[in-house]
Amino acid sequence: MEGIVVRRVIPSDNSCLFNAVRYAMDHDKKKAPELRQVIAATVASDPTKYSEAFLGKPNEEYCAWILDSKKWGGNSLCSHWSIRLTVQEIELVEKKCFERALLIYDGLHYDALAMSPFEGAPEEFDQTIFAVKDNTIGPVEGLALNLVKEQQSKRRYTDTANFTLHCGVCQLGLVGQKEAVEHARATGHVHFQEYI
Repeated sequence: MEGIVVRRVIPSDNSCLFNAVRYAMDHDKKKAPELRQVIAATVASDPTKYSEAFLGKPNEEYCAWILDSKKWGGNSLCSHWSIRLTVQEIELVEKKCFERALLIYDGLHYDALAMSPFEGAPEEFDQTIFAVKDNTIGPVEGLALNLVKEQQSKRRYTDTANFTLHCGVCQLGLVGQKEAVEHARATGHVHFQEYI
């Protein structure tokens, strides 16, 4: 396919991972609740594979947790479609798959990557699933990496360990996600803004 790799922006609604995956798989950005149901069903169907050691909590508790629209998780998505989801820098599973979809993660948010015939082309022309041959998706892989490098050079990411922010309630200055989480636990304040 001729064209360019583009970033398809997904709304920031606590379900960006689910909506990015859904766009990559079905070109639909608004079916996170259905995908949460798929994950819960996948996890519940195999409590041996999806054990407390794997999930970090008991199987039933995880199933209830993942249905909460404010939570996210992703390894079980790969099992549902038998596809490897590649997030630049992080590959979610090591199983052999014959197709691949690409996501981009900026430290806080997921978007989908798509091959588009030209800059500004309508989303309905996007290709979001790519055949794997010899463990690669061919030139698309390089184009995706170039887009990621371009985004990095423009500082379109958040360094969650070192970013500076302030509490939107008490205006206290904080550094990194760890301090923000500690402040939220101590005060109940959950609205933060990054200093730019």
